[in-house]
Amino acid sequence: MNATGTVVASARISGVTTASSPTTEFQRLYTGRVWSVLAWDQLTALWQRIDPAAGWYLQAVGVASVPILADAAMVCAFIERIDALLRADHHESYCGIVYADDLENPRLIKIYDPNNLGSSCGSSKNPPGPGWIMSRVEPDGIPAGRPAPENRKRWWQGLLGDS
Repeated sequence: MNATGTVVASARISGVTTASSPTTEFQRLYTGRVWSVLAWDQLTALWQRIDPAAGWYLQAVGVASVPILADAAMVCAFIERIDALLRADHHESYCGIVYADDLENPRLIKIYDPNNLGSSCGSSKNPPGPGWIMSRVEPDGIPAGRPAPENRKRWWQGLLGDS
């Protein structure tokens, strides 16, 4: 339970494979402890705490090899669209597929694709990586795992074209 009385879950989620300890600030964030956004109302609250002008990098893993330093309008569009996508495609009464390093003041947010979950909790030998990354630190070293499906590529291109 956090300071506001909200039930949260902590997890270590894989995705960056390194032979030694993480060397960059991003890798330390990415491989470090993250907190699950378990409920849909928690996701709404997380989005409301995001300052869109704070310097967010956005990346569609398996689609874009280079992260985008997004302006405030693009961050707002991304949040609006990713929220709609998650709610439409994740047919559960709970969220549980968004993780942040800090739920009150996030610097890293991992968003898992509801159509490619496998076992995102890391209990399998090869858990899927996130579909999307939001980071206040420039991302580096994110392996794609597998290419994103064509519909996710089109979704990402639509976001870039409309911002």
